[in-house]
Amino acid sequence: MRGLLQFTMDLFDGLGNEFAPAQPSAPRPRKVRKKAAPPVVVAPPVVVDAPPQDKADHAAPALPAIPLRDTLALASFVHPQATREAVLGSARVAYEFKRGKRKTIGFLVGAEGLSVRAPRWVTLRDVDAAIQEKADWIIRKLLETRQRHARVEATRIEWKDGAEFPFMGETVVIRLDPKHGFASVGGTLDAGDDGTGPRILRLAVAQNAEPSQIRDAAQAWLMRQARRLFIERLDHFAPRLGVRWQKLSLSNAATRWGSASADGSIRLNWRLIHFRLPVIDYVVAHELAHLRVMDHSHRFWETVESVVPDYDLLRQQLKDEAVPRWG
Repeated sequence: MRGLLQFTMDLFDGLGNEFAPAQPSAPRPRKVRKKAAPPVVVAPPVVVDAPPQDKADHAAPALPAIPLRDTLALASFVHPQATREAVLGSARVAYEFKRGKRKTIGFLVGAEGLSVRAPRWVTLRDVDAAIQEKADWIIRKLLETRQRHARVEATRIEWKDGAEFPFMGETVVIRLDPKHGFASVGGTLDAGDDGTGPRILRLAVAQNAEPSQIRDAAQAWLMRQARRLFIERLDHFAPRLGVRWQKLSLSNAATRWGSASADGSIRLNWRLIHFRLPVIDYVVAHELAHLRVMDHSHRFWETVESVVPDYDLLRQQLKDEAVPRWG
């Protein structure tokens, strides 16, 4: 079974549905004699499963029955496009299931939940067994994703005078200052009011501005800072890696921090400007390293390590630290 598994930890979007949940069959009534007392008929527990789609699926067993008293205590992870369900330890996991032209069973844990992809020839019995085999990994990743989402929600910015967000790892406080003489650049970053507190980002925005106007002004300022810093760091690392970059584009992707093309084009997410400089440097070096090795092989990571020795730690920080929610 291990040979069937391929575990993917990247985030994903856009998988479609293939199966609909099965409806539980009604219990067959028992025959009784006229004079005999009516027997007690116990309805079978409800089991959510996918209907058979082929001969292999038709032979798949139903998922384990769950006592009613236990269902109330189960943690629940439900993918919005769930078509199948499993009980993994003390958690009920409703997951998206899709078949396709592939050679292995793949697990994807993303912001929406668990998705399972399987070859057309693999039975549902094998899929269920694979899920149970990796139950600990699946639950751990689902919990990590849920906790990360909670942290992100906690960082949602309320766009007004006094709003806070991180800039290069340090807290910045917004002050609306329409009379300040920096209209051409939109804002300026000063020291804190008392010299010890958070730095102040003064924006050329009216005191009665709409939240969206304040947000857009802050984003425009941050993007200008991001482009300036990214170019500086690209120029710093490119000679050390023996590569040349040709073009920088800022992205606003939800799940990707950067990308690189063989022609020397680099795309970096402007939201990286929220992180400390060492984390930013890791992403910059990562993308430049792709100009030498266009995959994530052992040679690629050795290339990254040659200029960012603690890349593994920084990579984990990039995953763990919550980025402000720009809603």
